[in-house]
Amino acid sequence: MSTTATQTAATADQVSDQLGAYKIKGSAAVEAAPDSYKYKRFLPEWSTTFKLPPLEPFEHVDPGHKALSDPEPQSFLRGATTRHITPGFGTEITSGVDLTKLDSRERSQLALFVAQRGVVVFRQQQNFVDADPEWWIKDWTSFFGRPHIHPVSGQPKDFPELHLVWREDKGTTDEQAFLGRLSTTTVHSDLTYELQPPGLTALFLFDTPEFGGDTLYIDTVTAYERLSPSFRAYLETLEVEHSGFEQAARSAELHGADSIKRQPVRNVHPLVRRHPVTGKKALFVNPGFSRRIIGLKQEESDAILGLLYDHLSKGHDFQARARWGELGSVTLWDNRVTAHSALVDWHDGMDGKRRHGARLTPQAERPFL
Repeated sequence: MSTTATQTAATADQVSDQLGAYKIKGSAAVEAAPDSYKYKRFLPEWSTTFKLPPLEPFEHVDPGHKALSDPEPQSFLRGATTRHITPGFGTEITSGVDLTKLDSRERSQLALFVAQRGVVVFRQQQNFVDADPEWWIKDWTSFFGRPHIHPVSGQPKDFPELHLVWREDKGTTDEQAFLGRLSTTTVHSDLTYELQPPGLTALFLFDTPEFGGDTLYIDTVTAYERLSPSFRAYLETLEVEHSGFEQAARSAELHGADSIKRQPVRNVHPLVRRHPVTGKKALFVNPGFSRRIIGLKQEESDAILGLLYDHLSKGHDFQARARWGELGSVTLWDNRVTAHSALVDWHDGMDGKRRHGARLTPQAERPFL
């Protein structure tokens, strides 16, 4: 049985009050994009006045539960063209589904399907990409959980619930990425420092080059099951501290301390978590936000976490790539049973195109085993 879920977002009135006094710090993205750019209103900006209170607990019931008793739990795929990316993990729906037209039963089926497959890429979803932002947030995201406002990232002024992806068409992303490291692989699950991290997450791109910049997804259920039984049993006794302080410090360095919207937090979660609908166990650690194993000495904690990070990054037989070259694509993943990494495998200026997208991030239950 799931622990009653747990930290709530600012109320609509609190957000509205903050937006009313919104003061822009400045945005290189907005300044660089021409006025003719169709999606310019969704470029990242940083405010010195937009501040939010700490998150509070809320109860989350995953909609996928309803699909468990559905006599046809995949009827939303009737007539769809489906291709599995790997046999056990990742699926691509190339045609036959319009995400904007799914009813509540079909969305519940979708939640179960994504939980089972880990990551699902939907093609031909321009209706979704061009939908009203109010629909993205209040209709789509809210169906799957409480919409999350990122504490440090840039946002569109009127839609702080959108977490943005942005690379300028003439930027220096690749040059900067490799200055101090050999690889840009940064395995993580999103926002694990929150008391209630995300569940079914959506990412879509407004503009993208034809190739490159795939997202690498990792099946953390199989990663857990691949470990020896005795090691799994030990890991199930452990808890890990996750921290957002380092991310906040990086953002403050880049954009100023006054750009932080909500003060950073630390939370402790089980190292192995159970999915509330499928019952599957998964590793719940990542080098992005996991910091230490509670109750172990630093060297012991580092050794175990280092082994698990290495396992996640090198386990190519439980990984799948989502490709972004086709406009109108929407990728959904279950953040509770996957990890992922962006891949910087391009040279800036080689394609002359920006990379710009948005993530919809519903919070789910507090992790439990």
